[in-house]
Amino acid sequence: MALDPLVKGFLDQMKAAGGPKMSEIGAPAAREVFNQMMQALGPKDVPVGKTENRTVPTATGGVPIRVYTPVGGGRDLMPALVYFHGGGWVIGNLETHDGLCRLMANEGNFRVIAVDYRLGPEHKYPAAYDDAMAALSWVAANAADIGVDANRIAVGGDSAGGALAAICAQQAKAKGIPLDAQMLLFPVTQIGEITGSLKEFAVGYFLEKETLDWFYESYLPAGADKSDPRISPLRAKDLSGLPPAYIMLGGFDPLHDEGMQYADKLRAAGVPVTVADHSDMVHCFVYLQAILPQAHEALAAAAKAVAKMFSA
Repeated sequence: MALDPLVKGFLDQMKAAGGPKMSEIGAPAAREVFNQMMQALGPKDVPVGKTENRTVPTATGGVPIRVYTPVGGGRDLMPALVYFHGGGWVIGNLETHDGLCRLMANEGNFRVIAVDYRLGPEHKYPAAYDDAMAALSWVAANAADIGVDANRIAVGGDSAGGALAAICAQQAKAKGIPLDAQMLLFPVTQIGEITGSLKEFAVGYFLEKETLDWFYESYLPAGADKSDPRISPLRAKDLSGLPPAYIMLGGFDPLHDEGMQYADKLRAAGVPVTVADHSDMVHCFVYLQAILPQAHEALAAAAKAVAKMFSA
């Protein structure tokens, strides 16, 4: 299938605008570029019932989280999606994904708990993983305090955040934290293998291999074992007993094939998997809310699918 015309137009505009690559300007400047892009392209003025900023206490100074209550949500305990933003473990924050979290909360009618984990290169692995797992553990242990039903918790994330969600789902099983679902949007599932899609879409399709390599170099300390499942969830030996998965992919995404590999491996382990493979789309096209109707439709569909996975 051909690339969606609206997406192609957006990519053509990006190419015409030129400008330095993220790897050339460094993490602080790259974060500002990403912040501006997400502000311009994200959903505008999405009202929710309530937002509340909290801090999960940790030995390293705490992990900021933001709790979104959907329109119409009250004080009753509700299901919740613990969500990890994308950005290669280097860029992104609570603000870049604020509109997306609001949309998911309303469309799924559940609380969304966004996690502002530490980023590289200032904080190398395992900082992001440690923060993600600390946040999930805290939510499970303190669910009622934030209006969450402890028996109806899911994890989710996009890109690098999708990796964190997949990893947290694996670790939650080991730690006895019950989860109802995992929502993995365009996830990184392994670092190291050059897949077919990574070769084919290495340049010119929103996320480029050069940027990915820079992300990985910024995130991982020298000598890190890329086969560690806490870095590459696809490398986990046993995926049985994990919660049902909703996996969104883009046909023109360099990460497409590793996302499909993870879906296949989950299915082989007996895990129910729904794959939404948008064959005419790029990596994280759900970011393009201001210019692409399918962006809203796809994210709403993902939220509704997760809502159905929660225990009654």
